[in-house]
Amino acid sequence: MCGRYTLSDGQDNAEIQEIIAAVNRRYPDQPIRTGEIFPTNTAPVLIQNGTVTEPEPLVWGFPKYQGSGVIINARAETAEEKKTFRDSLYRRRCMIPSTGFYEWDADKRKYLFRLPGEQTLYMAGIYREYEGFRRYVILTTAANASMKGIHDRMPVILPRDKLQMWMCDTDEAIRYLHAEMPELVRSN
Repeated sequence: MCGRYTLSDGQDNAEIQEIIAAVNRRYPDQPIRTGEIFPTNTAPVLIQNGTVTEPEPLVWGFPKYQGSGVIINARAETAEEKKTFRDSLYRRRCMIPSTGFYEWDADKRKYLFRLPGEQTLYMAGIYREYEGFRRYVILTTAANASMKGIHDRMPVILPRDKLQMWMCDTDEAIRYLHAEMPELVRSN
């Protein structure tokens, strides 16, 4: 599961700074959250507009059809079968830029997970429109060795060499949902 992530706009991460600046230029009246991102926050997400991948402000979480609350994650193993996610998986994939994601162990200790040697971590997502607002969920998969012992789920991680494929090649993107995720490093 992925219930929180971070989007630090520190001066040492030019890539994240540019994504945030691009959203602020294009959508000056749409405030976005940086720092620790919680469900229902509006945050920068990369979507495909024609042949160009651009950041836009989207709200984290699909509204639940019954009752209150939001759905923040979709299981990669079943997203293709679920009516709530299927069409988005085929037509509206997105990438969620972050500087890491958080997970808690059984003793409620909070850990930050990142890609080794990278300042930016991209998570695979899907989006759709609800009542005039684009909203996204993060795709999750079974935890790999770097996550085991902390949690049994983790986001689908998109290394740099998979970014273009995720956005542009549906068949490969579907196959990638079942791939082994890259190893991560953690800190608390």
